[in-house]
Amino acid sequence: MISLLVDAAVRPAVRNTLPANWRQRTRTRLNRMLRAAALTEAGLTEAGLTEAGLTEAGPVVLEASLRLTDDDTIAALNRDYRGHDRPTDVLAFAMREGEGGHLHDALLGDIVISLDAAARQLDERRPMRVPEPAPLAAEILFLATHGLCHLLGYDHADDAEEAEMNARMQALLDECARQGPTRPA
Repeated sequence: MISLLVDAAVRPAVRNTLPANWRQRTRTRLNRMLRAAALTEAGLTEAGLTEAGLTEAGPVVLEASLRLTDDDTIAALNRDYRGHDRPTDVLAFAMREGEGGHLHDALLGDIVISLDAAARQLDERRPMRVPEPAPLAAEILFLATHGLCHLLGYDHADDAEEAEMNARMQALLDECARQGPTRPA
């Protein structure tokens, strides 16, 4: 399950470029991605879940939060937690890492996206297909998927890691655009 928060500090000029239904659509897509990731982690298919009598509330549910904020807020987080005193587009704070990371396997962590940075990046070509026609909403979905992959343990420190992470991102993006029962991704 994803929780979605938009900070009041986000400039209306940026926030108002999003389609009216983007929040619900984004929440639905990210929840489908979390479900697909949970199925993959559990080694289950949707048919296997039904056979086992498991539901969305079953043991394969993953949780994360998505916070949309501004450059000033993400710069402070980037400085305080990563030692980089500048804004960035997305940060991921994994709950499965470090001491106590094993205590709540279903709780992945927090994704924080700067809407200011997302708006600046609209003209960049992305290495994958994003199933969203509105440009800013597409960038948010791309960055949220990137953050989700970090929460799932992926990184991009070298070309091989980046290729693996990009493949998982594309699988999750493809799954969130599909209709019907959720498949592992």
